[in-house]
Amino acid sequence: MELYFLFLLFVVMMAALGLGFPVAFALPGAAILTIGLASLTGWLIAGDVKMFFAQDGPVEWLSAGVMNFRAIYYDFERDTLIAIPLFIFMGIMLQRSRIAEDLLMTMAGLFGPVPGGLGISVVFVGALLAATTGIVGATVVAMGLISLPSMMRNNYSPSLASGTICASGTLGQIIPPSIVLIILADQLGSASDQASAMRQSLYREATGEFSMPSALDVTSTSAGDMFLGAFLPGMVLVGVYFAYILITALLKPNMAPAVPNPDGFTKAFFGRVMFSLVPPLVLIFLVLGSIIMGIATVNQAGAIGAVGATIMAGYKLREGNRDAVYPAVLAFGSVVAIYVLLSLFDLNVKNLAITQAYVPVFLAVIASITLVISIGWSTWRTFKLENTLNEVMIETAKTTSMVFIILLGATMLTAAFRGFGGEEYVRDFLQGLPGGFWSQFIVVMAVIFILGFFLDFIEIAVVVVPIVAPILLADPSANITAVWLGVMIGVNIQTSFLTPPFGFALFYLRGVASKAISTISIYRGVVPFIILQLIALAIVGAVPPLVNYLPNRFYLSSFNAPPPQNPRLQQCVEDYLAEALTQNQQSINDSIAMLGTVNLDILPKKVAGKISDAQKNAGAVLGHLEDVQGAEAVLAEATITYASFHSDVRAIERDIRKLETQIKRKKREALAARTEEDKQHITEEIEEAMARQQALEESIPAEWEGAAKDYQAKQKVLNTANRKYRRAMDDSFANVDEVIGLINASDALKAYQPRLDEHIAALAAMNNEDRQVALKEAEKEIGAITGGSDIKSLLSKARRAYKKDDSAKAEGFLADAKSQMTNELAWRADAVTSVLPLLESYQAQTADTIGLRGQDRLPSFLVPRISTCRSQHRDISLQF
Repeated sequence: MELYFLFLLFVVMMAALGLGFPVAFALPGAAILTIGLASLTGWLIAGDVKMFFAQDGPVEWLSAGVMNFRAIYYDFERDTLIAIPLFIFMGIMLQRSRIAEDLLMTMAGLFGPVPGGLGISVVFVGALLAATTGIVGATVVAMGLISLPSMMRNNYSPSLASGTICASGTLGQIIPPSIVLIILADQLGSASDQASAMRQSLYREATGEFSMPSALDVTSTSAGDMFLGAFLPGMVLVGVYFAYILITALLKPNMAPAVPNPDGFTKAFFGRVMFSLVPPLVLIFLVLGSIIMGIATVNQAGAIGAVGATIMAGYKLREGNRDAVYPAVLAFGSVVAIYVLLSLFDLNVKNLAITQAYVPVFLAVIASITLVISIGWSTWRTFKLENTLNEVMIETAKTTSMVFIILLGATMLTAAFRGFGGEEYVRDFLQGLPGGFWSQFIVVMAVIFILGFFLDFIEIAVVVVPIVAPILLADPSANITAVWLGVMIGVNIQTSFLTPPFGFALFYLRGVASKAISTISIYRGVVPFIILQLIALAIVGAVPPLVNYLPNRFYLSSFNAPPPQNPRLQQCVEDYLAEALTQNQQSINDSIAMLGTVNLDILPKKVAGKISDAQKNAGAVLGHLEDVQGAEAVLAEATITYASFHSDVRAIERDIRKLETQIKRKKREALAARTEEDKQHITEEIEEAMARQQALEESIPAEWEGAAKDYQAKQKVLNTANRKYRRAMDDSFANVDEVIGLINASDALKAYQPRLDEHIAALAAMNNEDRQVALKEAEKEIGAITGGSDIKSLLSKARRAYKKDDSAKAEGFLADAKSQMTNELAWRADAVTSVLPLLESYQAQTADTIGLRGQDRLPSFLVPRISTCRSQHRDISLQF
């Protein structure tokens, strides 16, 4: 019965949209109405308002929609949506600053002489505006008013001209910073959490283990990752547009003729080009560059963009006046001054007493005040001139309110969809498709493409993505990343602006185009670009590194990059190590032999043992690698048989679990049945389900159990070999690193020796209670020094002896502590010259091989390789 209410939910929503109700009211209205009808029907039929819900009841699901949305603001780690009003303000302010007009005029002159040059200039300007304003309507309207008449005067094909303008205007949806990417990042963040829980449940059911290795978990995303991931696909799309226009112009010159530059390529012309290009390029660099370099979060970058847009508008609104650029010059000079001062001096005011950098801090304060003045000056201009600031704020408030109220409505609609078990129906349908993940993915992409004919991008992003994304992300056979899925959906959603009958870009252009250009010409013109977008979608889907590489590259080279031991890097790091250890075997053996020349006689027994263990473990690494490779070869043979059964058996087991759930639910219904006839009917359904369950259990191949046990046994052998291999490398590095730390602590111990003598000498004049306090303080001080643990232990024993009033014993321990300090300094004095250079040389020579896993971060030369490796999607389904 829940299926009928799911269908009713969809019908009510589509009817409301078709009748012209605003999306913000159609989505929650459909949810509230359908939940109410389901509750009323359940109460009338069975006296139970929860009867037609998959679980819980109407109150829980109505409140779930609101609570899910509120949770976004109560979770301080999920502040993605804050960036939306900032980027909207930036886009609208730049639109009012008329940068589109300047860019279109200058780029037309620059590219015009090339075949199809006017079309190429439109795409180029569309890409630049996408990276600054990102507002489709404003971009299409501006290009339709300025470029379309020029293209028509120069005998461009009406369909090609209109298609180029519409398609170029939609680039703002995929080229960052983009509002749709921010919304997708938010939706995919929640979807990743759900997918992670689904994958953990799948792992538990398959293996019986409650803890899933983190390397098998779902890779989530953020708005910054989405921006980085969408950058190359956006450039691919721009390149495809360029290629299509150029090829069309070369094959059919009459459709896109070359247009000579009437002003010629003079210095004045190139000056105008630079003056038009530099401001938006600087703003793009400040916004995207600050995110990429880790200087700012997405929200902070949005604030930078909003301020930068205000400064640009401040001088554009006064263009032609002598003082037009004064605020911009002040702002630029202030930023440069602050950057130079930060590069040369420590400007932390808390450290002024140490750094004595009073003059640089004073100059930085002056530069900051100047920057604030320039921002205030520009803001005042936008407030006073043409009522710009007021109108921009109103439009920002309207657009932001629209986005957020649609998000609220969508969360309520999604809650209703789940309340009626819709998520289970979708999962069962997708998982029942032949062809595995890729057939599911293609179906989802096709549905999103078709919905683009009728729905806006926001509606698709907030309604469809929360439903299908967890299912796709949880599938271990493809093991896709959330950023890749988000960019694929983003490129697909972009077509919604071009697909008739409700493509908004078509309406925008129709509103400003002359009557000489028919609506059919506009529709005909966008068809090739829709096909080009689908081609770009296929390219991005076939080459995942186009999306995944940049997020991985900047993450692995950032300040908070994970160490090589991180489980998520393990597979890629060990692929490299297998090659490096084999290729550098001789040099590794030479380094190990050098370690054997260390004079252990001058070292304490415990320290000498660490070096001996390090040499032993290092020498065993290559042998353990051979064991791992042998175990991998054996497992590969077992995998052939195991994999041939795995997917079919897991599908059968999944169906069995569904039947078990269904049987449990039917048994509860039987207990609540009011009549014997109803109870008998439910009992028959239970017996039928149990018969199907038994048939499924009998359909599992007899060879499966043996193949699974054989595979798991060989997997266990490989896991054991890997543990020994990794432990040998880790111990060989860690032991040597520890000894180097002990030797390097010589100066700290030497500096503390007089302090220790003072502590011990002062004890004579104290009573036992004060002695305990003093020794506690001394323990804390010596404990902070590497290698001071033995001395600390003796002081602790002395303190406990004083506590027992055994002064003679305590004084013995104190004498031992002083003697231990002398011994520690003595062996370190010898080790600094004879041992330390050999150990440091060994660490340096093996840092990229045996010692790689012990490094704090990946070496820079390895980051591109590991980024490329992690950019590929690996099938991990056999682990489930």
